[in-house]
Amino acid sequence: MRLVHVVTLVSDDGAYGGPTSVATGQLEECAARGHDVTLVSLWQGNSPAPARIGSVPLRTRPARSLLPGRFTGLMHPLLVRDMWRAMGAADVVHIHAGRDLVSLAALTVATLRRKRFLAQTHGMVAPRRAAAVRLFDRVYVPLLRRARGCLVLTEQERQALAEVIGPGGPSLLTLPNGVRAADDGGVVRRGRGREVLFLARLHPRKRPEAFVEMAALVHRKLPDARFTLHGADEGSLPAVRRLIASHGLQDVVSYGGALEHAEAVRAYGRADVYVLPAVDEPFGMTVIEALSAGTPVVVTDGCGIADELARRGAAVVTDGSPRELAEAVCGVLADEERGDALAKAGRRVVAETYSIHAVTDRLEEIYRRTCHFGCLE
Repeated sequence: MRLVHVVTLVSDDGAYGGPTSVATGQLEECAARGHDVTLVSLWQGNSPAPARIGSVPLRTRPARSLLPGRFTGLMHPLLVRDMWRAMGAADVVHIHAGRDLVSLAALTVATLRRKRFLAQTHGMVAPRRAAAVRLFDRVYVPLLRRARGCLVLTEQERQALAEVIGPGGPSLLTLPNGVRAADDGGVVRRGRGREVLFLARLHPRKRPEAFVEMAALVHRKLPDARFTLHGADEGSLPAVRRLIASHGLQDVVSYGGALEHAEAVRAYGRADVYVLPAVDEPFGMTVIEALSAGTPVVVTDGCGIADELARRGAAVVTDGSPRELAEAVCGVLADEERGDALAKAGRRVVAETYSIHAVTDRLEEIYRRTCHFGCLE
C-alpha cells in the first residue's frame, strides 16, 4: 500500500512529542513490511531538515508562525502543495490531527482529493469552551467527520472525541501507541547508581516542578540519588531552576536539555527509575519507551494507561503529589527485587500490548478495510 502520514511538526528537539514519535514509528514498521510510505510535516531546527527519518522519506517545509500558539499557528504555504502532491497517489492518508493549521490543511486537502483518510488525535481533540476554539471547530469538526475512522488511545479519549464530533460521525477505533521492543530478551538492572529521570516537555501539564519537589524529599532519605530532567522548555524551566536553587539541589538535580530519540533511548537505559508526574496525560509515550528499556516507572493516576500498568504490576501509580512520588521512588531504589519485578512486568506489557509489531498488525488491518470500504469496527 502507498501510505501518506501528516503530522504537524518534526524538529531536532522533539518539541511536538508523542504524535511525531508515533507517526515515525508506525511508518518505519510499515516500510519494513514493504509498504510505500511518506511523512509530510513542517520542520523546525538549527539545521536543514533531513531527507529521511530512519527509513521514512520526509517532505517538509520550514515552520512559520502565522497565528498565536506554540503549535496551533505553525504553517508554511507551500506545505499545502506538498500535501496535495503526496496524497494524490496514496491508498490511505493518515492524519495525526490536533487543533492546528497543519491538521486543518491536511483534512481539507484529503477531502478535496476525495481520499480515504484516517485521523489519529492523540488526546489533543477534547471539548473546549473557549470562543476561539468554537470558531475553529466550525470548520475543523465537519472535516474531521469525513474521516473513514478516528483512532483513539483510551476509553477516556473515545468519550471526549465523541462529544466533539457528535452523533453519526466516523468509527472510533482503539489503537495504542507502540514502541520497538529491545532486542535482548532479559531485563538488565542498572545497579551502578541511583539515577532518577524525567524525560518530557517542560510544560505545566507535565509538572517538572513536582519532579524537583520529589527530588528534594528523596534526597533527604537517599543522599546519593541523582536526578536529571530532559526535554524542550515550554515555559516551566525558570520555575524548575528556581526550585532547584531554593532547595539547594544544584549538585543533585540537573537539566540536560532536549534529546534526540537515540539519545533518549540511552537515557532511559542509564536510569534506575523513570518518573512522569504529568496529569491529564492521554497515553504517555515516554512511559512505554521507559518500560521497553527495562526501566522501572513511576506515574500518576492521571496517566491514561495507569490502571492497566498497575493491574499488570508494570508501574507504581501515585496520586501525583511530591510525597507519594518520593515514597514510590525510594521504594524502588531501596528494593532491588521490586525494581526487577517492575522492569520484567514492564517489558512484558510492552511485548504483549505496546510493541510496534503488535500495533502495526492492527493498523494494517484498519488500512486494508479502509482501502476496500469495509466496516472499520
